[in-house]
Amino acid sequence: MNGVQGINATLRPSGTGCAECTASENGWWLHLRRCAECGHVGCCDSSPAQHATHHFRETGHRYMQSFEPGEDWFWDFESQEAVRGPALADPTSRPESQPSPAPADRVPADWQRYLH
Repeated sequence: MNGVQGINATLRPSGTGCAECTASENGWWLHLRRCAECGHVGCCDSSPAQHATHHFRETGHRYMQSFEPGEDWFWDFESQEAVRGPALADPTSRPESQPSPAPADRVPADWQRYLH
């Protein structure tokens, strides 16, 4: 998939957490996804706000890569299937020291009941 429209392997991720959840006073996430086209980091579909999917719907950026340590799989929102992709610019995941779910100080004690 190197050179595929919709993937820019040179862009760094937008941060180490979901951009929208970080900007929200009470936002938190379970797992993170990174847009392969613009580097936007959003939360997964199991997370309460599902910002990675919202990013796809708002921008049409179809490829996301897991932003979790040890994972390098891509998801194609248009075909709704896992696909292979090129190595993206570092960092390729959230810091291993960052917990999941996160941020720790915002995660409710009963966080499991808010997952999708």
